[in-house]
Amino acid sequence: MAQVTVLRAGLMMTVQDAGRAGFLRFGVSGSGPMDPEALRMANALVGNDPEAAALEFAYVGGVLRFADDRMVAVCAAAPDLKIDGARALPWRSHLLRAGQELSVGATPGSVWGYVAVSGGIATPPVLGARSTHLRTGIGGLDGRALQDGDDLPLGAGDIGPVRVLRNPWRVRGGAIRVVMGPQDDYFSPEILRRFLNGPYAATNQRDRMALILDGPDLPAVRGHDIVSDGTLAGSIQVPGSGRPMVLMADRQTTGGYPKIATVTGIDLPRLAQMPTGRRFRFQAVPQDRAEDLLIAARTAFRHALAEVGAP
Repeated sequence: MAQVTVLRAGLMMTVQDAGRAGFLRFGVSGSGPMDPEALRMANALVGNDPEAAALEFAYVGGVLRFADDRMVAVCAAAPDLKIDGARALPWRSHLLRAGQELSVGATPGSVWGYVAVSGGIATPPVLGARSTHLRTGIGGLDGRALQDGDDLPLGAGDIGPVRVLRNPWRVRGGAIRVVMGPQDDYFSPEILRRFLNGPYAATNQRDRMALILDGPDLPAVRGHDIVSDGTLAGSIQVPGSGRPMVLMADRQTTGGYPKIATVTGIDLPRLAQMPTGRRFRFQAVPQDRAEDLLIAARTAFRHALAEVGAP
C-alpha cells in the first residue's frame, strides 16, 4: 500500500487541503491551510492538482518515511531540511526513493510550513474535503493532529520532473492592511486611532483558530457583547479583555464580540506567518483598495505558478 509514515510528528501537524466550502451556514468551519498560497505552491512543485491534500505543520516539520518512490516538496523557511541526512532545499521538488526519510527542522522567521507529496494525502474526505478541523474532530486522520507512528495513505502519483520556484511572489514587509468594521462604531475615535497607531505583536497564544495580539488595549464604549453574527477569516474580535484576536482558518462561524476590523486577504497569510514577538502596525484601507490589492496579488501568484519549472 502506498503510504507515508510519520516517524516524528511536527508541531500541530495535520492533513489540509483547500478546505470545505458551503457549510458555514450549518456551523461547520471551512478549515483549510493557514497559508493557502504556500500549500498551492507545494502541490504545484510535485505536479498535484491544487485541491490535493498535503501536510501542514507549525515551527518544526518532523521526520517522514516513504514506502514507494515519490516527488516531495517542502514550502517553508526550512534551512535544516534533509533527505537521508543530506541537506536539501525547500521551495523545489525532490525525488525520494522507497524507504528514504525526509527530515524538516525548525522554520525560523515564520510559523507554518507544508509538505506536499505526489499523488496527495488520500485520507477519506469528510463533507467534501480532507482538511482537519481539530476542535470538531473531522477530516484528516481521525480528525486529530498527527502523532509519531501514524501511517497516511497516498493517492496514485507520477514521478515527474524536478520543479523549482523561480520567482518568489510575495511582499514580506510593511503594515498589515485592514478594512475597518463591521462593528468599529463600538469604539471611540480615540480607540480607533490607538488601534491603527499600535504597535502590536503576535503572541504565543495562537493556533489554527485564532491569534491573540499584544499591544494597546481596545475598550469598547458600547460594550464587548453583540448579537452573534458571522465571522470571516481575518476578523479582528475584541473581547472584554480589550486584547484583539484575529480569527484564522479553524475559526468559529459566528461570534459575539465586536469586530473592529478585518485583515485583508492579501495580508492574512503574512500575519499568520509572523513570528511571535515581531512588532507591526495596522493600516486601514477602503474595501475597493483591498480588492484591487488581492487581484494584483493573485495575478503575481499565477505568474509564479506558471514559472515553476526545471532548474
